[in-house]
Amino acid sequence: MELINFYESVLQYEFLQRALITSIIVGVICGVIGCFIILRGMSLMGDAISHAVLPGVAISYMFGINIFYGAVLTGMVTALGIGYITQNSRIKSDTSIGIMFTAAFAVGIIVITLMQSSSDLYHILFGNVLAVPRSEMFMTLIVAVIVLVTVYLFFKELLITTFDPTMSAAYGLPNKFIHYVLMILLTMSTVASLQTVGIVLVVAMLITPAATAYLLTNRLWVMIYLSAGVGIISSVTGLYFSFTYNLASGPTIVVVASVLFALTFFLSPKQGLIWRTIRARKKRTKLLHSHSKKQS
Repeated sequence: MELINFYESVLQYEFLQRALITSIIVGVICGVIGCFIILRGMSLMGDAISHAVLPGVAISYMFGINIFYGAVLTGMVTALGIGYITQNSRIKSDTSIGIMFTAAFAVGIIVITLMQSSSDLYHILFGNVLAVPRSEMFMTLIVAVIVLVTVYLFFKELLITTFDPTMSAAYGLPNKFIHYVLMILLTMSTVASLQTVGIVLVVAMLITPAATAYLLTNRLWVMIYLSAGVGIISSVTGLYFSFTYNLASGPTIVVVASVLFALTFFLSPKQGLIWRTIRARKKRTKLLHSHSKKQS
């Protein structure tokens, strides 16, 4: 009955239609970019970029500018700063990431404090997909087109630099340039997800669907499709529970994604913990049986 009410509400209310479309788009782009993030071991970088956009968002909001521009700018400055510190000092990448993103996040909190608006802080941090304006929906759609087209056009380059950077360098591929292109796409995806899940939880949408897909396949292109699918299911289901039970949209979407990961972790046919345990017991029993036969 509640599902029917939700369906009727989607047909009736424009704000819910915008929320549904935006949620689906965010689920797709976060799922796609997340695959490259986890395969490259850059999960912490995703966390860093998601927090580093906060000062750009706050300053843009303060001056009445579209938050997309300020967020992308500060996200890219942070990514470049992390690379510069790592390349020009003894400090390793994980340390430079921790320094840069905490500094940027702290600056953002100070700016928001000066704005004296805690309600805006809540929506920036945790998202509110039910309040997405039409302009933000179209901006998210534009970001999705840019991200998906870039991944499609440079899929082979992303594939080889992800799995074998040494070979890609031998082929003459610009590894650093491709890395920073991926950082731009990551930053844009993060900004596009602000209204849906917020700064604090966007890293979960980047990592969790991709990690779920990683447990289900060994092929990158299949992983991308599965990750996008998990992102869509998480977003739509989370929006349903958020609207029906008056819950915060961002956390609800992330909880659904986490539940899907947990189910995959235990029940995945190849990598699932339960099936691996059953196979291990069968193998152990078979070995014991064959050993007892030899002794007899």
